[in-house]
Amino acid sequence: MKRMNFRQKMRPAAIVVITAFCMLPLMGAGQKSETEKNIDKIRKGEIIIKARPKAKVQVEQTAHEFWFGCAIPNSLADGMMRETDKKQFQEKFLQNFNSAVTENAVKWGTMERQKGAIDYSVIDGILNWTEENNIPLRGHNLFWGIPKFIQPWVKELTDDELELAIRNRAETLTARYKGRFAEYDLNNEMVHGNYYEERLGPDITKKMAEWSINGDPEIKLWLNDYDILTGNKLPEYMAQIRSLLKQKVPVAGIGVQGHLHAETFDRHQLKNALDSLAQFNLPIRVTEFNIPGQRSKHYQERIFTLTDEEELQKATELVDYYTICFAHPAVDGIIMWGFWEGANWIPVSSLYKRDWSPTPAAEAYRNLIFKEWWTNAETKTNRKGELSVRAFFGKYKITVDGKMKEIDLPKEKGKVIVEF
Repeated sequence: MKRMNFRQKMRPAAIVVITAFCMLPLMGAGQKSETEKNIDKIRKGEIIIKARPKAKVQVEQTAHEFWFGCAIPNSLADGMMRETDKKQFQEKFLQNFNSAVTENAVKWGTMERQKGAIDYSVIDGILNWTEENNIPLRGHNLFWGIPKFIQPWVKELTDDELELAIRNRAETLTARYKGRFAEYDLNNEMVHGNYYEERLGPDITKKMAEWSINGDPEIKLWLNDYDILTGNKLPEYMAQIRSLLKQKVPVAGIGVQGHLHAETFDRHQLKNALDSLAQFNLPIRVTEFNIPGQRSKHYQERIFTLTDEEELQKATELVDYYTICFAHPAVDGIIMWGFWEGANWIPVSSLYKRDWSPTPAAEAYRNLIFKEWWTNAETKTNRKGELSVRAFFGKYKITVDGKMKEIDLPKEKGKVIVEF
């Protein structure tokens, strides 16, 4: 299927310099203004257009550079999702997200439940769809050392056999999909458990990285853990990152999950955690976001509905969470861990209900991403035939007197000159 534009369907407005408004109840008006200034400073660049004097110009954003993503369940590619739902899932995904992560498809325990019986079909199906639609995909994960998630046959191996099996998986998987995954989580949730290190020693994570690079020399390997943004495991995570960097493990980025809050979250603690992690000068992604989260009554007591008031609170919480992250210079993406009740481990955290009707959170999310943080402009060049537009980093269509050009405005460059 052809890719739909990552944008809201709305009529272009007059020239707009769009800023975000953060509804943070714990902050005063001055701090709200500071949040807006931060977003304007770190998320926008300059588009300079040169054409004839007084030429009619339309600037239309088509995609964000910042990752606004979501997890893709196995059911999208394994035949378990009904065709009507699959069509809706694909359409709604492309309307709302510009990046993705495999929810379960890449996990060793999912791919190779029985020794030697490796199933690549689900990964292939997901990758084919994301590539067709220009969606960068994270591979989650190469290894996961929490003992309860490790297959029995792996635990039965001798130490030598285990190390060989790890090497074989690292080299084989990354070579098979060389250049196709944007990045991988190397060894998931090591703060909470590391069976492989307990068995094979403290240098096994570095070996995992080296073997993965053997399969794909351009690979990007990320860390990923939970209860970090709450502050509960932040010191341990930072100590672990320091240790891995000291060992010269090639860490490309820091993944922090967004599950471990309740119906609300601590705004100040979220920003504090991001500030603390930023000292490593590595990109940060919120890799697995849900609201309400894993400490909410809805998850703990398996409550599958929200009241109207709770739906409105969910929308406010989502806007605040995203705004704090978007306003932070070290963060380059937020990935939901499900957006539809039919494929989400915390169903009430979804943007869309089981029948695909949107929740207030869906409307709030779309307003934030495609209106508050979106650049559309209709104006004219000056008497010298020049025009400068402040715009969010991303992809654009620039039309001057009916002639159109597609351009990128990357954060790395900060500005782009378009001549007609």
